[in-house]
Amino acid sequence: MEVILLQRIAKLGQMGDTVRVRNGYARNFLLPTGKALRATEANKKRFEEQRIELEARNLERRSEAQAVAEKLGGQSFVIVRQAGEAGHLYGSVSARDIAEAVSAGGFQVNRDQVVLNAAIKAIGLHQVPIHLHPEVERNVTINVARSKEEAERQAKGEKLAVEATSIQDLGLEVGAALAEASGEEVKPAAAAEKPSAKGRRKRAAEAS
Repeated sequence: MEVILLQRIAKLGQMGDTVRVRNGYARNFLLPTGKALRATEANKKRFEEQRIELEARNLERRSEAQAVAEKLGGQSFVIVRQAGEAGHLYGSVSARDIAEAVSAGGFQVNRDQVVLNAAIKAIGLHQVPIHLHPEVERNVTINVARSKEEAERQAKGEKLAVEATSIQDLGLEVGAALAEASGEEVKPAAAAEKPSAKGRRKRAAEAS
């Protein structure tokens, strides 16, 4: 389907461009959200008649977005979640969660403006882009931690997640604990005994 873009769409085109897109993309996103019009002759004429007004409106919105971007860029927002010792969350942090955290911090943002390719599933400091306008985008830091106290430590550069213990190390630790409980002395594995000189001469004679 051919559509006329009413605003800049990343990787697609600028306002006023006529582009061909998939029918589903047009019907489910571009048309219902007012980002484009069907490229009919009537709509092309309508767009040209309203171009000056649309460009002026876009310029005003971009200026407003840039003003917000100057304050928002570089900000950090804390989201507290339960997580294991290795830092993996019992759940995840979604675009909706991030939008709510940013909004609670005094910036009006909805989840559609949060650019998140996949949900966050580990504690840490995550850089997330916020799409304020088709031409304005800023990164914020999402500080995911198990508590506000941990978030403060994490913001100072402290690493909170504990590296997972290997299966081998875990097996040795369990074996040592069992041996200690039974009163046995834990000894390192003995090295393979070297054959004596007499034994080597005997095997050499047999081989010949």
